[in-house]
Amino acid sequence: MVGSVSLIVLLWAAAGLILTLGGWLFLRALRRRQDRERLRRGTVYREGRMGEALVTDARDGIVYYQYEVRGVVYAASQDVSALVDRLPSDLTQVIGHGALKYLPRNPANSITVCEEWSGLRIRQPVPGNLENEESELASS
Repeated sequence: MVGSVSLIVLLWAAAGLILTLGGWLFLRALRRRQDRERLRRGTVYREGRMGEALVTDARDGIVYYQYEVRGVVYAASQDVSALVDRLPSDLTQVIGHGALKYLPRNPANSITVCEEWSGLRIRQPVPGNLENEESELASS
């Protein structure tokens, strides 16, 4: 009886150790992925050429944009969730023309914003809605 209780305690301890180790490895891999992305952005910022981008959409922490390099049109996206301090709370304010940096040896490797630089142009919201104001004037 005492032997079976010791075995159960030992199995629970082993399971706890495995879960702890698995969680630590998962968090470490996640941190490495974030570090790799930060290093990639830094490399493109330092070594990249500037170009013009058209931001077509921005939602859920991702900026979608298009650009052209040497006659080839690229459609790309960038996860900007780690750079929220550099962006407006309403990401739709960055939709429109902006700048980007890309690596000349691999033009598909591009960024619109990083820790040191931003090519996103933040548009201020237009106060009031012109259509509503016109319809109110017409009805009076």
